[in-house]
Amino acid sequence: MGLTSNSTSTNLLNEDLEKLQKNCDFTVAFAGNPNVGKSTIFNNLTGLHQHTGNWPGKTVSNANGMFKYIDKSFLLIDLPGTYSLMSNSEEEEIAKNYICSGNPDVTVIVVDSTCLERNLNLVFQIMQITKNIIVCVNLLDEASKKGIDIDLNKLEKQLGVPVVGTTARDESTLTNLTKCIFDVCTKQKECNPNLITYPDNEKDSIIYSIMQKSEEIVNKVCTFKNSDYNLKNKKIDKLLTSKSFGIPIMLTFLGIIFWITIIGANYPSTLLSNFFNYIQNHLLNLFSTLHIPIFITELLINGIYKTVTWVVAVMLPPMAIFFPLFTFLEDIGYLPRIAFNLDNYFKKACTTGKQALTMCMGFGCNAAGVVGSKIIDSPREKIISMVTNAFVPCNGRFPLLITIATIFIGNYFSRFNFNNYFYLMCFTYCCFRNHINTINF
Repeated sequence: MGLTSNSTSTNLLNEDLEKLQKNCDFTVAFAGNPNVGKSTIFNNLTGLHQHTGNWPGKTVSNANGMFKYIDKSFLLIDLPGTYSLMSNSEEEEIAKNYICSGNPDVTVIVVDSTCLERNLNLVFQIMQITKNIIVCVNLLDEASKKGIDIDLNKLEKQLGVPVVGTTARDESTLTNLTKCIFDVCTKQKECNPNLITYPDNEKDSIIYSIMQKSEEIVNKVCTFKNSDYNLKNKKIDKLLTSKSFGIPIMLTFLGIIFWITIIGANYPSTLLSNFFNYIQNHLLNLFSTLHIPIFITELLINGIYKTVTWVVAVMLPPMAIFFPLFTFLEDIGYLPRIAFNLDNYFKKACTTGKQALTMCMGFGCNAAGVVGSKIIDSPREKIISMVTNAFVPCNGRFPLLITIATIFIGNYFSRFNFNNYFYLMCFTYCCFRNHINTINF
């Protein structure tokens, strides 16, 4: 399948999505910053009636699902998480283009109640595109823990659009949201957004006006019982991203994860290997009893079965341990700190600190490392990431590489002058960097 105008077009609605829209009464788009609970709300509303795919010509995935309320059916489109509509990343481009050309009946903007000022930036930008907006103030439980109280009625008057408070994991709080969606779609509730008037059309002036208005609204609708509610997080950030302790802490975390993966995988690998050998012995006895020809036995048992089970026993346990641990680091918010710490070093190699995250995923599986490169905004840096991540030794390649290196290269390097080796590596790096710089992306 080659690259054609159809496969690389910027049309965001594929045929399947268009058919779903025609079969539903209303279309609802879900927008919001990353990690605000948008997808959790989407999952609770749609249940098992979901479909996940890629936007045509894009590497960014989309999710759509359906739910019914009273006598109407709704198609929900979960747009990629984005902080702004003014940048050039694929996520922001898709969110902006769908809101403009996808013609959703209503756009639900999910905001984080613990950092409302930052999230209102996206709200005001979407207001410039469409007036059919519902602001869903999520994570109210987290805001309560931090002593933040938000007057939703005041916020609704300030914005001029319906505002609903939710706690994504509590399905009972979503009842008001579904009713609000129904009311807006059926024109029982009107949306009259209070648009910001900009002094001119320059990008910096627009951003300044939005941030100024967001700060003004937050001061009116939010009450902070503890002014230092975010002090602990700031201290942790300062420690994790400091020049003195940032890199050592990162290496410690990653070292612990690799140690747990390597050591911990030995036990399930041994159990799986013993189990598969037990099954293999019984299969050999069965084949012998049935007098199956030896060449068929060798093909099926020692060929297909033994190869497949060996791969499963060796590769499955490390992946089952590594990726959950890596996901845990993502959930606690440490991965962006790793990207920040390494960004300066990766810039020297003409790429970005985000590649560090994809390279770490490559240790679990190269395919995941290459696919994960889609989080990088720049097409040039994305291509560099995909090409170089393929060389990261995953858990399937590592034992083979160590064996080959020990047999063929180990003895040579034991007598190799370290200074010559260092100069050779520097020369190789310079050549590679110059070659990358000459590529026209």
